[in-house]
Parts: sequence; structure tokens; C-alpha cells
Amino acid sequence: MQKLEGLERGAITYDKGSVRPEVGKWDGFDHVHFYVSNAKQVAAWYCLRMGFQLIAYRGLETGSRDIVTQVVKQGKIIFAFSSPLNPESSDIAREIMIRGDAAQDVAFKCGDVKAIYAKAIERGAVSVMAPVEEKDNFGTVIRATVKTYGNVVHSFIQRNDYKGVFLPGYKSIEKKDPLADSLPPVGLAFIDHVVGNQPDNEMVPVADWYCKVLEFHRFWSVDDSVMHSNYSALRSIVVTDWEETIKMPINEPAPGKKKSQIQEYVDYHGGPGVQHIALNTPDILKAISVLRGRGLDFLYVPKEYYEDLRKRLAKSRIKISESLDEIERLNILVDFDDKGYLLQLFTRPVEDRPTLFYEVIQRHNHAGFGAGNFKALFEAIEREQAERGNLTNLTVKSSPSRPSDCSNGKECEDVAKEPCEKKAKHR
Repeated sequence: MQKLEGLERGAITYDKGSVRPEVGKWDGFDHVHFYVSNAKQVAAWYCLRMGFQLIAYRGLETGSRDIVTQVVKQGKIIFAFSSPLNPESSDIAREIMIRGDAAQDVAFKCGDVKAIYAKAIERGAVSVMAPVEEKDNFGTVIRATVKTYGNVVHSFIQRNDYKGVFLPGYKSIEKKDPLADSLPPVGLAFIDHVVGNQPDNEMVPVADWYCKVLEFHRFWSVDDSVMHSNYSALRSIVVTDWEETIKMPINEPAPGKKKSQIQEYVDYHGGPGVQHIALNTPDILKAISVLRGRGLDFLYVPKEYYEDLRKRLAKSRIKISESLDEIERLNILVDFDDKGYLLQLFTRPVEDRPTLFYEVIQRHNHAGFGAGNFKALFEAIEREQAERGNLTNLTVKSSPSRPSDCSNGKECEDVAKEPCEKKAKHR
């Protein structure tokens, strides 16, 4: 397996160091904004299948003549879906034509938009929108936006004491869907992490961008010596802010016998983009049971996985609080180390294209990303790829590794030697 410059071998966790970023403070994910072909129907699907509630609207009735947006919420999770209104070419229409329905804006909460934006531009960010103050009867929100990988952007959102349901210009929706309201609640609480897929040899430069531009640091990484099956492989770097409230795994395909799930995504999405969004819940047994009852499709995990899991747990000091029989019945995956464990399960793609999907995750003193489940996950996804006719033979030409250019002030001057000058620990 090829050693990629700028990526340590194996599964690695990193210390964030002692130097706090110069400006601003991040406070987690604010919302995710999608471009879709029919916002009304998409919002209804999320309400019925995943247990969201429609909370806000912007469209013709609010004075928006070109774009309609439907906003849904569950716990602290907010998704906004926008569609073009007019029968003419537009930026949104072109994006949907090329990429299908997709996450366009992964928005972050922060305490000082103007300072964070100014520092990001100084460090090389490409501006989409300079800071603007938007007001209505509920208060003021400050927003700015910069480009990240592919056509994805990050909006910085400063809400101060804003009391509105979403953002200025949106109308609150209080009408309930009688069918959605008749179903039991799911219990999804907040966005745990958002995963971005890149073409081969693009992962390190993207991870370095977060270190350099947003003053994030590497949190965790893993290479294809760990993340592989008999047919395909991938590499991943997770970056996070100082407070570690925002986690952004960055994936790329690695050479294998057949096409990687990451390459399949890149091919059908038309380039880099958001592959999946992990939604945290305090009770995954209830959440998965309710989601299955609502008709949401999940990947299949074979019985052999649970036979092996029981053997591994028998040798571990970690005790799983939940019933293993119930975990197996619901097809939930378990990963653990000497400190704790996590429970997770992945949906099938939620669109016709094999692109966007979701993860439901519950953590018990475990900050990892399911490294122990990668083989089972790969095999489950490869079964789906084979059904789609996309688990095809792959001839990979070796590509020159790209030098790292991450610089975090005086730090991160040589990521290839030690990423972000943070201390790496082999797990």
C-alpha cells in the first residue's frame, strides 16, 4: 500500500496543542443547506421518513421571486432545502442538473463572523459573500460565506440574541402535518460530523485548507492499511475546531482491485462533495426502530458480524449497556476501545444517485469514527455497489503524492513531518 505524503500510517489521534486560534470561537454546526429539485416534496420526505418538523419557509409569499426554501428541524439539527422557482437557467438549476440534490452549504455557528471571515480571507479563503447584517423583528444575524472543496461552501453564522425561527426573511410555519404527527418521534439530537469525499490525492490539500484558513487542527486520521476490504480502500483525515464542536472527516479513494465507494460517489456527484451527515442520538435503539418503522432503508449487516463482535467483547473490559440481541436485531454496528464504545448505522443512499446518505450514531465515551466497523461497512456498501453494477474492476495509475502546504500561523509548516505540529498518537 502506497505511503501518502502528509498522512501517517494506521489509525492516529492528534493532540490539538496549546496555541488557541487568534480570533473567533466556533460553536458547532448551525445548519446544512441543500439545493434540490422540489423543496416542498423533499421537506415532506424528511418529516415523514426521518421525523423532522417543518419550521420555516421563504418563497413567493415572502417576496422571494426566484428561490423557494423549506426549513426543517429536529433537536438542534436544521436542514434547509432550496429550489429554483422560474423556468430558466440559474446557478441553483445548473448545480441540480449536474449533481442532483446535494448539500451545498455546511454552515457553522461562531462568535465573531467579521473577525473570522477577515482572518480566513487573509489566509487565502475565496469569498462567496462578505459579512452582512440581516435584521427583522426578531433581531439581527451576521452572515458570511467562503468556498471550500468542490462547490460546497461554509457560511459563518453569528446569531447573537436572535429570536427568530431560522434567519431573517423566513416565515415561521406552525401548521403540523397530521400524518407526520401521528408517528412516534425519532429522537435525533444534533449533527455529529459531516463527511466530504474527494478524488484521489485531494484529501491532504483539503484537510490542510481547514488548518490554514479556519485554524482547525487534525483530530484523527486513518489510511488504507486499516480502511480496506478485499476489493477497495479509502483514506480519511478528520479536522476540527479548537473547541472540537465541529468535526469534518475528509475522505479519498485508495488503490484497490475494484472501484471504491468514494470514487463511485465522486463519479455520480460530479466531483468533491458532502457524502454523508452523521446525526447523534441519545438512544439509538429507539431511533433506529422508529426510523425503520417510518420506512427508512439501512445497510444490511450479516449475522457473522455479531458472532465476531460477541467474541471480541468477551475479551474486552468494555461492557455494552444495550442489549446485544436488540443491537443485532436492528443491525446496529458497534465499535469500542479501552475507554468506551459507539453504536452506529448507515442508511442506504437517500436519492436515486448513489451519493448522499446518513449515519445515526450514539457515543459512550468514544470520540472515534467506527474504525473497527470499516470492514463490515465496506462489505455492506460493496454489496450495494455490485447490485448497481458499479463494483467494477479498477486499474489505478500511481499518482505523485502532493506536498502538504498546511500552515497554521507559525505552526503546520510541514504537515508531512507532523501534521499541524500536533502530537500524533498511534492507537
